[in-house]
Amino acid sequence: MNSTIDTAVIFIFSAFVLAIGMLFARTGRNLKSFFAGGEAVPWFIGGLSLFMSFFSAGTFVAWGSIAYKHGWVAVTIQWTMCVGAIVTGLFLAPRWRATGNLTAAEFIRERLGERVQKTYIGIFTLVSVFIKGSVLYPVAKLVSISLGFPLVESTIVLGLFMIAYTAVGGLWAVMVTDILQFVILTAAVFILLPLSLAKVGGFEKFTQTVPDDFFNLLHGEYTLGFVMAFVLYHIAYIGGNWTFVQRYTSVDSPKSARKVAFLFAALYLVSPMIWMLPPMIYRALNPSLVGLDTENAYLLICKAVLPPGLLGLMLTGMYFSTSASANTTLNVVSAVFTNDIYKGFINPKASDRQLIKIARLSSWGFGLGMIVIALLVPAAGGIVEVVLSISAISGGPLLAPPLWALFSKRINGKTTFWITVIGLTVNLFFKVLSPWLFDFKLSRALETIIGIGLPLVLLLAYELYARSKGLISEEYEQYLATKATRKAAKLAETEEEATEIKRQNRFGMRVIAGALVFVAAMLLGLSAFATSGGMVTAAIAVVILLGAIIPWRAAQKIELSKQNAISMDTK
Repeated sequence: MNSTIDTAVIFIFSAFVLAIGMLFARTGRNLKSFFAGGEAVPWFIGGLSLFMSFFSAGTFVAWGSIAYKHGWVAVTIQWTMCVGAIVTGLFLAPRWRATGNLTAAEFIRERLGERVQKTYIGIFTLVSVFIKGSVLYPVAKLVSISLGFPLVESTIVLGLFMIAYTAVGGLWAVMVTDILQFVILTAAVFILLPLSLAKVGGFEKFTQTVPDDFFNLLHGEYTLGFVMAFVLYHIAYIGGNWTFVQRYTSVDSPKSARKVAFLFAALYLVSPMIWMLPPMIYRALNPSLVGLDTENAYLLICKAVLPPGLLGLMLTGMYFSTSASANTTLNVVSAVFTNDIYKGFINPKASDRQLIKIARLSSWGFGLGMIVIALLVPAAGGIVEVVLSISAISGGPLLAPPLWALFSKRINGKTTFWITVIGLTVNLFFKVLSPWLFDFKLSRALETIIGIGLPLVLLLAYELYARSKGLISEEYEQYLATKATRKAAKLAETEEEATEIKRQNRFGMRVIAGALVFVAAMLLGLSAFATSGGMVTAAIAVVILLGAIIPWRAAQKIELSKQNAISMDTK
């Protein structure tokens, strides 16, 4: 990619994303506003942000690789996320919002005790840094391949950039960039798809060129057992992952939390069918990719069909949407460290100013850890192997017990601790020791089934035992008392604090509206340079421009008190 237009688009948009982070530098007055948007984020913003946080983790590289090699099964796998989100919306998201906790770790401490919380914080932090560090790798790889920069240097520079706007702006900075990536990538794929089909000679020629089993729902190691296990895994992951819990706790009510999950489900029902077609089409154009080279399929189809300018826009969206997943996790890991370790154990009397300072410093610390992990991904076998393996090992033991505790009054901290330890030990044995000692390795399906199934069986067994004995957890009774105290404290929230939260959220909605106008203007400008797809690009730009009205009107509906509104207008 040598186009001056493409390079200019990448640098202009990168500067714009960083500027957005800087805009929110002064909006976070305390932990609730910095990490949870004051618990008043509009549900549709939270839903889109949740979608992009999940969507970007491996869509272009990991799932694109599977789509290129195996075809439609990549869509089938992603549909399990839709099912997981529906179950989450029905049962889990409202429960999380009703707890009143800022983080999942805070809930675990109050419901299951400090011992369990400390164990979970350690595991969650380690797993998050590994998984999201691996997500930084494909971003750097895309930059390295498209611009010809060295991979190591690209990883370091992009990692530092990612940390900068997350550490400065908090949750709202992350969410605004999530919305931007959603709009840009949705626009880009609607331009990419018709151009890709034209390149291959039409849909009929495409279906005739690819292998006969390319549109099978299941393929190879991705069996029915794997898919069913993945459904259970995604119920636990979407419903219990601390990153996603933050989206449910940052809205204003359990009803809004349910809407966040349902919007995510709707998007994951439709989007895989659209997003996975380009790398599938590239299989018909070039069937020679093997090994880790299949991870480049999405980028290569973009380079093959997109005109100058639009290619740069697509690449920029791919870079930052993929890093958005890491940004979200970085925000949550920092929230857990600041709220549950520093404030909870080190300095309980810390002021809001001190806590915000620690939040930003911890974002830098964990971000640097992600950069190190990203540099090690190629040696571990690529992002598909890393993400699926870590998920299979840690997903069930780490996520299932807290979700169970949302509904059960019998589960206690000691039982939770040992179920987690047993689950992790068994999963690590079959993943690491069994192939080495006995030359026995589980299939991908069995690995996932045992990973999520064993903790669920152990939890059910204890629940039935405790029910037969009439046992009620002591931690549960203490949790009810703590929850009542927190509810009373929330009612005592000052008018000034409530107004400040409204001001931050109104500002966030206005920034989103302005950012959409910026994107629409860029697309209109690029449509003039496009050698193909110019009319489609201009039409999409108009749609985005009209779409900017939605967040702007939402901002206008957020009313401040008269005195504070006057104060704000005079600043």
